Amino acid sequence: MLIAFNKPFGVLCQFSGEGPTLADYIDVSGVYPAGRLDKDSEGLLLLTDDGALQARISSPKFKQPKTYCVLVEREPGEDALQQLRDGIALSDGPTRPAGVRRIPEPEWLWPRDPPVRYRKNVRDVWLEITLTEGRNRQVRRMTAAVGHPTLRLIRTAIGEHGLAGLQPGEWRITQ
Repeated sequence: MLIAFNKPFGVLCQFSGEGPTLADYIDVSGVYPAGRLDKDSEGLLLLTDDGALQARISSPKFKQPKTYCVLVEREPGEDALQQLRDGIALSDGPTRPAGVRRIPEPEWLWPRDPPVRYRKNVRDVWLEITLTEGRNRQVRRMTAAVGHPTLRLIRTAIGEHGLAGLQPGEWRITQ
């Protein structure tokens, strides 16, 4: 079984713990997250009862692409975007090259609670970033390394599985 879940902001990617957890949304026993999203990140989380599938989704050795819509502080120049594309040297080693492009604010975007801070004199920009690895807080660390901290991060796809049609807190069984 494979479940696609739109994880809301503030929800822990586990079934127990303090604050809202997966158990507050998903009432299916025997499934576990294939990978993680930080508490302060939103979007697609896949859960499965199949250990081999879980490994194929979450292990970096399978290079499963993961796509994110990322709101960054201030407009990055082409040099910063190219650094992200080429890979960034992080404290735990260099990242693989990433797919990176500027995008307009997504039309399907839901409001976040609490909202992202708004500053009248600073233009924040949306990027689409695709990674083939999944280190701890990798997107946030990469954008910060090029001087454009992440303000909002929404995972929209893992491989062929997408977020389309799911509102925050909703899930569906998928193939």
